[in-house]
Amino acid sequence: MSSPRRPRWLPWPLPPRLADLFIAAVVSVFTAADLAVNDPGYRQDDWLTWLLFAVSIGALVVRSRWPLPVTLVTGAACAGWALYGHIGELLNLPVMVALYTLAVQGHRRRTVRAGIVAASVSGLVSVVAGIDVAQPQGAPLLEMLWPLVPLLLGEVVRGRRELMKEYADRAGRAEAEREAEARRKVQEERVRIARELHDVVAHTVSAMTVQAGLALDALEVKPEVAREAMRQVRSSGKEAVRELRATVEVLREGQDGARTDPAPRLEGLDALAERVRAGGIAVSLRLDTGGRVLPQVVELAAYRIVQEALTNVIKHAGAGQVAVSVALAGDRLEVEVIDDGPPSVRPQAAGDGYGLIGMRERAAAVGGRVETGPVRGGGWRVHAELPVDGRAS
Repeated sequence: MSSPRRPRWLPWPLPPRLADLFIAAVVSVFTAADLAVNDPGYRQDDWLTWLLFAVSIGALVVRSRWPLPVTLVTGAACAGWALYGHIGELLNLPVMVALYTLAVQGHRRRTVRAGIVAASVSGLVSVVAGIDVAQPQGAPLLEMLWPLVPLLLGEVVRGRRELMKEYADRAGRAEAEREAEARRKVQEERVRIARELHDVVAHTVSAMTVQAGLALDALEVKPEVAREAMRQVRSSGKEAVRELRATVEVLREGQDGARTDPAPRLEGLDALAERVRAGGIAVSLRLDTGGRVLPQVVELAAYRIVQEALTNVIKHAGAGQVAVSVALAGDRLEVEVIDDGPPSVRPQAAGDGYGLIGMRERAAAVGGRVETGPVRGGGWRVHAELPVDGRAS
């Protein structure tokens, strides 16, 4: 059952001044009801009593701004009623509210000092008033205890507020640290991708240099060979420009150390699948590019996405079977990895795993996208679409 909604016109929490007025009005109702009662033989309902009432309630209106002066004023009014001979059960409400405010807005040392002073004055007033007003035995001791109740309550509320504020600060710092760590991981992944793309571009430019040299040598003797070589240079140049654009998009800062091994291609998926099978997981692999030569940067992204998906299966999924499919569909290379492991054990299920971040960065580097999610009936699916013509998916 849902809780009733608060009306939109009611501000909550109330502003401090409005809250002071509200509290003062409530206290005035109960205190005035007690003051209006006259006990036979005692001076109570007269002008002095109502003057102390007006001063006490008026002080409560500014309790949030000046808690200590308000406590002194309301305490003096309460003592005046007792010494004047007015016996009432609710006459100490104004000073109790003031003591509570003093404890909530102060600190523990001031609360202790206020408790000692309030208890001493209350006991002294009780003794003096007992000379003229009949009171039960032991009343001075009880009168010394009641001022401690609002002080203790205010101390508990203030301590809880400080604790909640500390918890909120810790949560904020932890969230900032998690975001910083995630940004660092993304940065490292982008630099690693850019370094691999650099290898791809270097290979393409080297091939262009060889083809240009061939064209130059065959220009006079075999013009057809020279023209074909120049066509290859033009095609390779377009691919290099596209790969360079992807490199610039993902590169943020340089790192020392260069790769010496060649960037992996789709042909390496067989060896990758064999390594996973060696770990006891059945892997079925389907690779169909239709005999088309794909840009090396796209093959690299597809290989790394499959590699990361299989790594997550080994580390987190608890799966027994994995189906890997890399197939060309029109102008897109579709990569799909499906396993039969339970989705609940995966850290990337909420979208914040570093493996998923790496997949998305690699796909975005070539203008593609990655989707992940549970499979109906059990299991987990990673699906990526990578354009092979350089246009965003």
